[in-house]
Amino acid sequence: MAWNEPGKGRDPWGGNGQQRPPDLDEMVRKMQARLNALFGGGGGGGKRGGGGAGSSLTIIGAIAVIALIALSAYRIDAPEQGIVLRLGEYHKTSAPGLHFRIPFVDTVEKINTSEIGTFDYKNQMLTSDENIVYVETNVQFRRSDPVPYLFNVRDPDATLNDVAESAIREVIGKNPAEYVLSEGRAQVANDARALMQDTLNAYGTGIRVTQFNLETIQPPPEVQAAVDDATKAREDKERFRLAAEAYSNDILPRARGAAIRQLQEAEAYRERVIADAQGEAARFEALLIEYEQAPEVTRRRLYLETVEAVYGANPKVLLDTDEGGNLIYLPIDKLIEQQQRRPANTDRQRDTATSLTAPPESSNDNRRSRGN
Repeated sequence: MAWNEPGKGRDPWGGNGQQRPPDLDEMVRKMQARLNALFGGGGGGGKRGGGGAGSSLTIIGAIAVIALIALSAYRIDAPEQGIVLRLGEYHKTSAPGLHFRIPFVDTVEKINTSEIGTFDYKNQMLTSDENIVYVETNVQFRRSDPVPYLFNVRDPDATLNDVAESAIREVIGKNPAEYVLSEGRAQVANDARALMQDTLNAYGTGIRVTQFNLETIQPPPEVQAAVDDATKAREDKERFRLAAEAYSNDILPRARGAAIRQLQEAEAYRERVIADAQGEAARFEALLIEYEQAPEVTRRRLYLETVEAVYGANPKVLLDTDEGGNLIYLPIDKLIEQQQRRPANTDRQRDTATSLTAPPESSNDNRRSRGN
């Protein structure tokens, strides 16, 4: 237990009040008085030679006490932990502060548990597809548990280096070179760190890996040009794939829309054809009833309606020239079309059109003309 541990009423040097460091002068005086009393040098009636010998012994004893105190005291700094070994065997762990030990019996090993240690490793490794990659790693670690760090492993630093090499080789050996060199770089580092920590825990090294960085991972220089070409080809492949996806995303919605529109148009056409057919069938059935009641009248009516529909859609001019005479042909249909486009209230234009369409007069009154 530390001499200055709080909660105690007295310090090791007999103080009753506040804790304070030992007063060496006071200790020397007390020790000298005790030695003088022991060897008879404390009285005033002694001989001068005896008093000199007693003073020398007192000084020697004081020096011995001071040396003993100096050998017994040791200090542990804040980021450290002290491992006390008694005759070479673990005795206790000392916290930061001032402590005492048995001289020549106890030894103290100071371990910094907060310091971050680093080491680098670089080498060529074989991937799962029998390709070679060059790897540079940087590992950061901390001595989290000083007791296993001192006793469980003979050379912790060499063990750490070997474990790091084994972990990174195992992870890279399980993956192909293309994955390691491209998108799997971060995952390789994470897997190597986890495998390394598991191995250190199994060995009981008391070391904690805080960071595992892949500084460099690339093919050997002899094949770097070929690898660059392969990388460019992969990039072109990815670019073409993205372009194809963009084209597909553009053309497919339009094709789906056109297909839906055609289906809707076909559905509408089907409905229209069915409705027309049903209407024609209904009209035929109605005509059939009328035809059965009056066949001749119905037949004539149908004929006249058909002729009217045919001739009504086509403008025709018919001239009746039963008897001889000269007939002057004019584009009467065009004139009639132009006349229909003009205002209907011009009498002069109407007379002109009539005179143009009428045949020349003859001496016979029985000539007939008709324009339809």
